[in-house]
Amino acid sequence: MMISTKGRYALRVLIDMAEHQSEGYVPLKEIAARQEISEKYLESIVKTLVQEGVLAGLRGKGGGYRLRVSPEKCTVGEILRMTEGSLAPVACLDGKSPACGRIADCRTITMWQGLDRVINEYLDKYTIADLMHLDEPGNDYVI
Repeated sequence: MMISTKGRYALRVLIDMAEHQSEGYVPLKEIAARQEISEKYLESIVKTLVQEGVLAGLRGKGGGYRLRVSPEKCTVGEILRMTEGSLAPVACLDGKSPACGRIADCRTITMWQGLDRVINEYLDKYTIADLMHLDEPGNDYVI
């Protein structure tokens, strides 16, 4: 499994918006400039996030985008599944591929199911709020 730029940039956009949510609607141009991401590419990412109900958009003067969900309740796993589709390590687990005719005799399916569970549980453990605070002073203590 490889997370594309769409998934990675969606996380960056949401962290940026969470950090600037007190400003109301944030213009996409400002986010693109701060994150050094093409505004055109961000439009397609933001469109997905609006359709999924994570963001709200407002056109015109004073318009832009704002979070519709709390950063504390928005998980990395949810966002990556929205932008990437499936996080399944093999096609037979992605829910979109045709059923595998060998599943009854597959000696590796249990392993793949376990990996899929670990990936999803791990990514669902982190929220946008968690990512906002990862690089703050005091969060780098190592024993």
